[in-house]
Order: sequence, then C-alpha cells, then structure tokens
Amino acid sequence: MVTAEAVWAALAEIPDPEIPVVSLVDLGVIRDVQVDGSNVRVELTPTFLGCPALEAMRRALEETVEALGGAPDVAVIQDDSWSTDRISAAGREKLRAAGFAPPAPRAAATTTLVQLQSKAFRCPYCGSTETRLENIFGPTPCRSIRWCESCRQPFEQFKTI
Repeated sequence: MVTAEAVWAALAEIPDPEIPVVSLVDLGVIRDVQVDGSNVRVELTPTFLGCPALEAMRRALEETVEALGGAPDVAVIQDDSWSTDRISAAGREKLRAAGFAPPAPRAAATTTLVQLQSKAFRCPYCGSTETRLENIFGPTPCRSIRWCESCRQPFEQFKTI
C-alpha cells in the first residue's frame, strides 16, 4: 500500500528540470500529497504561469507515483502563487553550493530596482556582498545575472518572488 510518507520521499528525489541541483520538493512547488488507497493526488504550483518545464514536472510526478504502485492525479494549482519563500533551507544551500545565489526573504513590500541594485546580495563563491547587478534578465524569469567585485565571478541570483 502506498503511503503519503513514501510518496513525499520519492518526490524529494525528482530534480527540477531547469535546475537539477534541487528537487521539486526542495524548490517548494509540491504543495500537498493526499493518498486514498492506491489513488495519489499531488498538488503542484509552478514557479510562474507558463513555466516551460510544467509538463516535464507533471510527467516525472506521474511516473514516480506509478513506480510506487499508485494511481497518480497531478493537479496544477494556479490560484495560490509560488514564492521563493517556499524554497527549503536544504534547497537554498544546494543552490548556493552549485553557484546560484539564493533569494533573499520576501519583504513586506514589492522588491524595487533600487533593492536589486543594492550590495545586499552575497556571492555564492566567496561570500562577499560586493556584488552588482549585471542584467536583471537571467536565463529564466526568476533569475538575474550579478557580478562579484571581490572574486570577479559572474553568478545567477534568484529574484525574490
């Protein structure tokens, strides 16, 4: 018999299709798991609407639940937006170790360009806060490109969403 604990453990092994150093669970896109006999409902909230990896994530979730012997029902929840605050502490450390600067905690107000240009962002390579915004547009909508003045390395900064 499939259990919720077994499903959560298996889902924690599925890498994010765009950033495989973190799992979908670490990224915080898995909202809930409900098991009723062999029926397994997994609720997923994408990082943003129109996410190109959504179908790949859905297939991976379905295949994982099927491998456990469950009948998957993957529901994409779009009425409650994802936020970078959902990234687990382990996920933030995995991002940093892979050269991505994790997002800062969300402020009560909207992030502004002045905040993005501040030197409050820490380099994932050397830890310096002497960094600057190079390009607000990174390889995905949730990332920007920064430059470390200390170790002279470019790095991707997760935007706080």
